[in-house]
Amino acid sequence: MTAHMHVPLTDLAGLYASIRDEVDPAVQRVLSSGYYILGPEVESFEKAVAAYCGVPHAVGVASGTDALELALMACGIGAGDEVITTPFTFIATVESIVKCGATPVFVDIEPHTWNMDVSLVEGRIGPRTKAILPVHLYGQACDMTRLMELARAHDLRVIEDCAQALGARWNGQVVGSFGDAGCLSFFPSKVLGALGDGGMVVTGSGEVAERVRILRNHGARTKYYHLVNGFNSRLDSLQAAVLRVKLGHLDDWLRARKSLAALYGDGLLSAPGIAAPEVVTGADHIFNYYTVRVQGGKARREALAQDLKERGVATAVYYPVSLHLQQVYRNLGYKPGSFVESERAQDEVLSLPMCPLVSEAQARYVVDSVCEAAATVRCAG
Repeated sequence: MTAHMHVPLTDLAGLYASIRDEVDPAVQRVLSSGYYILGPEVESFEKAVAAYCGVPHAVGVASGTDALELALMACGIGAGDEVITTPFTFIATVESIVKCGATPVFVDIEPHTWNMDVSLVEGRIGPRTKAILPVHLYGQACDMTRLMELARAHDLRVIEDCAQALGARWNGQVVGSFGDAGCLSFFPSKVLGALGDGGMVVTGSGEVAERVRILRNHGARTKYYHLVNGFNSRLDSLQAAVLRVKLGHLDDWLRARKSLAALYGDGLLSAPGIAAPEVVTGADHIFNYYTVRVQGGKARREALAQDLKERGVATAVYYPVSLHLQQVYRNLGYKPGSFVESERAQDEVLSLPMCPLVSEAQARYVVDSVCEAAATVRCAG
């Protein structure tokens, strides 16, 4: 083992420092303009993201959560509707469904990808089903071929949660461009992160895009003339200017993430009871998070995380409690055992440091640390 190192989960300050010469003038340009909400900076960034995703429309909003809620509403999802989604995701996915007045209907996940098991979706479609909301978890695309075939066969809307997956592809096509709308998050820790909250809806539909534009701005197309009850959910100019700079570096950063993931994957083959993430055929994983499975259950996962912490290696658990078991959703009637794979994942997932700035030396230290810790931390029971 090499000398003790500190390896953070990500390095936002370091990323900023690496492009300071581009970011600082962009910030100064906005400050000098006096135009701080929407405006030309946001329009320019929207056009750039739309082009990147291969769609004609992109609408900047205040957060990834808002992107989901406004996209659902723009697609006509409301009271009495059901939306099929995954229980193994951040709560924003399901919050957005509930805030529209709709009911989330869960399907279990695939054990090898942690994404929605598309083979289970058709069995959950009922008379009130209006949409499917897949989550491209950790940066790996869902099987959008089968999912879109199902959606077309049953005349269902598809709203993609791409919060962790900007730049990921399925069979060469960028996620977010398959369904009626794709929802992006620019939370600072995402592959394309802002200096605060920010989000975007990308879509091939001019109608959906226009509805989102109206909803984000207090339900108005023209100031003070309100068509519907809307939201105050406008992307601000400062975030757009910084994100526009970062977008120019995104492909390089994604390549660095994939290289780091490959190094991890090779090194962890010798780590007992540790399963590296599997990249499925057709998917282009961008590794927003690098998440392993710690076999042996929650106790072993927690012991391993503590051991790594003592070695200076940061880790995180995304996510420790599946949504069907959260107190807030008890009214849905699910119980432990309802979704076996999701519940197994919540006890076994562990995310390792993942950032374009992780050096080869740091990466090897992480691998060595995991291998050593995995060999000494015993399986529960």
